[in-house]
Amino acid sequence: MRPTHLCLAVLVAAVWGVNFTVIEIGLDHFPPLLFSALRFLVAALPAVFFVGRPKVAWKWILGVGLALGVAKFGLLFVGMDAGMPAGLSSLVLQIQAVFTALIAFVVLGERPTRIRLLGMAVALCGVGLAAVDEGTGGPLGAFALVIAAAVCWGVSNVLTRKASPPDSLNFMVWVSTVPVLPLLLLSLLTEGPSADLAALRALDWQGAGVILYVAWVTTVFGFGAWGRLLRRHPASTVAPFSLLVPVFGMSSAALFLGEPVSGLRWCAAALLVGGVALTSLAPASGKAATASPRSARVRLPDAPPRDRAEEPA
Repeated sequence: MRPTHLCLAVLVAAVWGVNFTVIEIGLDHFPPLLFSALRFLVAALPAVFFVGRPKVAWKWILGVGLALGVAKFGLLFVGMDAGMPAGLSSLVLQIQAVFTALIAFVVLGERPTRIRLLGMAVALCGVGLAAVDEGTGGPLGAFALVIAAAVCWGVSNVLTRKASPPDSLNFMVWVSTVPVLPLLLLSLLTEGPSADLAALRALDWQGAGVILYVAWVTTVFGFGAWGRLLRRHPASTVAPFSLLVPVFGMSSAALFLGEPVSGLRWCAAALLVGGVALTSLAPASGKAATASPRSARVRLPDAPPRDRAEEPA
């Protein structure tokens, strides 16, 4: 990998990691479901008019849009609004790699190797340790919502794998059109029109900047840059950089939000990141071993699927 591409990969991981801190700031300005709807609205418009027609069937766009946009991000934003810290969210959400592998086994018949099974066990130990740490100072219900978001992310990863989009940016922009109306409807039903209107009327430069960051920087730039890297390099070369996301997430939350990072949480981080690395990067077996080069190139890691993982938020 050339130095410029190396720097780009690290930059994307940093952008996605800092995104959790930006989300935490945004939740001070917007109800969580409205915030998520605005994220996808701004990510889709006006980009949808410039990326061309969808390059995969609409069933995949709708499926990923509902699983990733409505379920995963809706649960993540609600969980963080309920008290899940930004840094811990960036870490715990990485368990999606384990759920992706499990769902791929059930749906696609991709049998995990022993190394991947070991990685899943290590990652689950990390999540358990993080739950113990969170249980001493935060709501476990919010923790559970982020775990549920990781499950939904796993579902969207498998759908994305089935869709095999040839252009990741085109795919994500069209996917971003799907969650807007469902999230707005859920916001009106659960958060109330008065809360939504009050948030929109109180919109200031900080609130607008947060929306632009989570929409254009993390989604449009992040996916576009990651897709470019995956077109030029093997997935096994690019994917490890996504493991830097929780490092940047926890560090930025500690720096900008003053979130404490206990020794127990660092141990949980080491176990979870190590387990995800084994799960995502170990050689595949069964059907996965015969996957075509094309399907390997289009996997993205938040906000994009790596060897079985997508964007961290």
